[in-house]
Parts: sequence; structure tokens; C-alpha cells
Amino acid sequence: MWHQVLNKTNTPPLLEWQGLRILPGLNAVTGDEGSGKTRLLRELSQSTANALWLDLRLPEHDEHTPEQVWTELQANCPRWSAELQTDLTDALQLQDHLGKQLFMLSTGSRRKVALVGLLTSGASITCLDQPYAALDLPSVRVIKAFLSDVADHTSRAWVVADYVTDEQLPWISTTILSNGTAAPSTHALG
Repeated sequence: MWHQVLNKTNTPPLLEWQGLRILPGLNAVTGDEGSGKTRLLRELSQSTANALWLDLRLPEHDEHTPEQVWTELQANCPRWSAELQTDLTDALQLQDHLGKQLFMLSTGSRRKVALVGLLTSGASITCLDQPYAALDLPSVRVIKAFLSDVADHTSRAWVVADYVTDEQLPWISTTILSNGTAAPSTHALG
């Protein structure tokens, strides 16, 4: 079951999916362990052509370098931003890892490779599953700054799943999951 709070009731959704309204800007999905956060993001991306989700561990890419991962993603992302890819690679301090295969990288560095791919994809709906997990503090600050910068975007959405919302970010909606089932209840803030 989920409960959705919309912070801007006059904003038309980019997508209505199984009773969930995805609005332009930052959309939070919260819930306890096993509540279905990852499943929701994965199913959203599988059923919607304009949504992108990745397992941030990139388990199927052990033998690839970061650049190979990004090249593969870029082939399916016509709005990919090479400039943003470069900026995020620098900001997340991945330059020294570009020639290494992913199995040689720490969990945090692997997740940064996936995050660069997701954030530079240009997808209409970008699904981020616990984006701060296993990251060092400077990298968490980079991701928070990115999300803060895109919060007022009018034609793209970022759906961020985690245990709780990051109260420093301006969420346009918050969806709280419980029991991992999808029986929506929507309420708007006036």
C-alpha cells in the first residue's frame, strides 16, 4: 500500500502509473526494508519507455570499464549529455578509475559509475535507488547539489527511493510505501 502527498496540486503529472502520479521535479519514495521501493522503481522503468532505472551495483558489468558502461547506456539514451558526464566524472572523482574494470572498484565507486550514467542519460523519468548508499561525504554532496539544481525542472522527473526523505531537498511529492503492495491513496497539501 502507498500513500502519496503532492506538494503542488496544480502541476500536471509527467506520468500516471498504477495510481502513482510522477510530477516534474523531485519525487520521493520512502519505506522500510522490504516495502517495495526497488521493485516499484524497476517496474516503473520496465513498463514506461521514458523511464530509466539501474541496479547501482552494476552486477552484470564486472568486466566493463566505466566508459564501456556509459557507452552502452548512451546508445539507448538520445538525450545523453556528454558535458554533464564529464562534469560528474570530475566532481565524483572517478578520473583515476576510468580504465579499470568494475570488479576492481569499491562499492561506492561502482555506484558512482551508475549514478553518472543515470544522471547524464537525459531520461524523462530517472529512477534513483538509495543514491547516497556507500558514497563518501563529498560524493553525497555532489548528488544532493545535482538534485537540488534539477528540482524545479518542468519536463523531467527524478524518482528517488530511500528509507526517509532528504529534508534538505525540495520534494514535489512524497510516496510512502508499506507492505510492498500497490493500493494507492493520494492526498494533496493545500
